[in-house]
Amino acid sequence: MSLLTVGTVAFDSIETPYGKADRVVGGACTYISLAASYFTNDINLVSVVGDDFPDSELKYMKKRGINLDGLDIKEGEKSFFWAGKYHDNMNKRDTLATELNVLADFNPKLPASYKNSKYLMLGNLTPEIQMKVIKQMKKRPKLIVLDTMNFWMDIAMPALKKVIKKVDVLTINDEEARQLSGEYSLVKAAKVIHKMGPKYLIIKKGEHGALLFQGEKMFYAPALPLAEVFDPTGAGDTFAGGFIGYIAKTGNTSFENMKRAVIYGSAMASFCVEEFSIGKLKKLNARTINSRVKKFSSLVNFKLD
Repeated sequence: MSLLTVGTVAFDSIETPYGKADRVVGGACTYISLAASYFTNDINLVSVVGDDFPDSELKYMKKRGINLDGLDIKEGEKSFFWAGKYHDNMNKRDTLATELNVLADFNPKLPASYKNSKYLMLGNLTPEIQMKVIKQMKKRPKLIVLDTMNFWMDIAMPALKKVIKKVDVLTINDEEARQLSGEYSLVKAAKVIHKMGPKYLIIKKGEHGALLFQGEKMFYAPALPLAEVFDPTGAGDTFAGGFIGYIAKTGNTSFENMKRAVIYGSAMASFCVEEFSIGKLKKLNARTINSRVKKFSSLVNFKLD
């Protein structure tokens, strides 16, 4: 079923203990859309880039079944750029540069063909832009998923809470869940956040996996232990893309199916970190993805005596 993805399509410069990658392709919407494309070929992308963004990458997205009618290409302007350096443990990073460029005055306008999309994935952007997209939908999507971060909690909490009230699923990390809820316990945090509107909450814990909450129901998905993590950039967005892509493929929004979607999202994220930028996401196929999902399943599959 049709999936609308919203977020940044951008350039990143990344430094990790494993090396450097200068001005490589990045952006939340890029990772989300590419991950989702392994599950559905009916993806409608909304973003903005400058004319410096490589045409070859846009052609690749189209080849993956990603509709770019909603991509605004600004002549004579530069794409959004972010640069960061990861610490030795790869769990924390320092932002070295952020250049908004075309993103500074981004005002998304949905093509008519996008407005009836069955699923909506709102990648990390200003709450105002996320709300503008929701308001342009002709009919409420079957499922709206929102990803956000502590930056918007710091500077735009009232606007963010208005968007959160409109969505079905919120995906944030553990620190953000504590900041948003005011509770240290993630179980208590989930209860507070549920009252804000979302029926489902996914708390991402990086190398420690992810938690899914719905009311009193909980599900824990471990992270796959990897020998080497080259670049964590985009892992959370890739998770979100795998999650919503699987939901769009199956058309099932039950808690049981969301548990499976979390596993598929986790599997996609585990691929993402194995290479810089979107390099590994370009090399996947159904066989490699299913094999990785089976590895995740084996981590938690056991019998009681």
